[in-house]
Amino acid sequence: MKIRFPKIPMKWVWIAGLLIVAVVGGATWSRWFPAATSWVDSTVTAFRGGGESGTEAAHAEEDPHAGHDHGAHEGHSEDTSLELSDQALRNIGLSDKTIQPIRLETFRRSITVPALVVERPGRTRVQVATPMTGVVTHVHAVQGEAVEPGTLLFQIRLTHEDLVNAQTEFVKTLGELEVEEKEIDRLQSVTRSGAVAGKLLLDREYARDKLTALLRAQREALRLHGLSDKQVDQIANERRLLRELQIFAPSIDGHGDEELKLTQTFISQANYQQPTQQREPEVHAGPLILQQLDVHKGQSVNAGETLCILTDYDELFIEGMAFEQDVSQLRQASEKDWTIDAIFQQPGEGTQVVEGLKIAYLANTVDTDSRTLHFYVRLPNEVTKDRREQGNRYVEWKYLPGQRLQLRVPVEQWPDQIVLPVDAVAREGAESFVFQQNGDHFDRVPVHVKYRDQYSAVIDNDGSLFPGDVVALRGAHQMQMALKNKAGGGVDPHAGHNH
Repeated sequence: MKIRFPKIPMKWVWIAGLLIVAVVGGATWSRWFPAATSWVDSTVTAFRGGGESGTEAAHAEEDPHAGHDHGAHEGHSEDTSLELSDQALRNIGLSDKTIQPIRLETFRRSITVPALVVERPGRTRVQVATPMTGVVTHVHAVQGEAVEPGTLLFQIRLTHEDLVNAQTEFVKTLGELEVEEKEIDRLQSVTRSGAVAGKLLLDREYARDKLTALLRAQREALRLHGLSDKQVDQIANERRLLRELQIFAPSIDGHGDEELKLTQTFISQANYQQPTQQREPEVHAGPLILQQLDVHKGQSVNAGETLCILTDYDELFIEGMAFEQDVSQLRQASEKDWTIDAIFQQPGEGTQVVEGLKIAYLANTVDTDSRTLHFYVRLPNEVTKDRREQGNRYVEWKYLPGQRLQLRVPVEQWPDQIVLPVDAVAREGAESFVFQQNGDHFDRVPVHVKYRDQYSAVIDNDGSLFPGDVVALRGAHQMQMALKNKAGGGVDPHAGHNH
């Protein structure tokens, strides 16, 4: 048995097919319509080209960029993109160090105050004086030379009358005490036999006790003159007076008997460079500079007279001068233990910034003349040159007292910010631009500058730039001028003429 379906008229088949095509076309309109439009436009343009003149058609064929959009080139616009030669990069100071990716960091809004490098009171300058009267027989260092603590500086032949008399009385008392000891030993044997009364032995023992007490006082007197216990014992053992004073470079962090040394005889050139007694280990490792030499060989010096001045530049102070309106902000930075940046101006090299410095202390008085509050920042120093010439050592330090600079004191902290140097941002009217590296080109990117000071610019993290984007950290102004010259066209033929 066959089942027969009703015959559908051809008219309804065509209507259903058109409806299906319309539905599918509407659903895929975004895919085929732009291509179809472009095909139609190109076809119309080709038909219209037949009516052009022969010269225009020839120019159209010769122009390799005909039909291309000059506003785009490999993902960037020619109007906002710049390609620089290696020479141009070096001319504006761009290198691997100044083309870096962006990273988020904490920006510290700060104030800038004038400052001066100064010495540390009681630590930088050491005055070497002689404690006794004498005649300088040797000067073993020259002015400007660098010496280590413990280095022999001067030898002085003593003419100090008090010291000579003190040593003489000490030796004399030692002799008298020995005589009393012998007499007591003799009397003890004869007293036991009854030949001598015991009162005589007792008187001798009293006399010995008096000499012992006197000897103890004389020993203390010698120590007050500058002699060590070993030197006093040496006089007691050898019964010879010390005649020469040796003065060594003192230690900044400690004090020992080796700074002053008395000897019985003059020592040779080879002996003074290697003292026989071992010195205490020094905490300070930097050399001392013989800044000022005040005596010469053969000169007579009195007790307390200055022989030389040594300076220790291993660490200095920066004296900042905060104005009255900045005192509260300065105290806030000190309380929160924020670090300070020192900015040194260097002719021909821009600025040098020393970061991470600590505030030592704030003064408790305001200067009446300048109306400023002085505060002090620790400045670790470093040796820039260390050379030897004719057996002498000369050292040059990087920072010296008297240098002028500026201190950048933080007053507020903003975390997670895009911070760039001011040279990385170009300004033109109300616009600000940063140049982002894109292959062998630099693309100009408009940005919003939230805050700008003399050294840094804070860029708004609004999506114009992202952490990790590589940008030029300097030369933005020169690159902006190059873009303007590039877009400016040919030279005006009337330039320089007065009509």
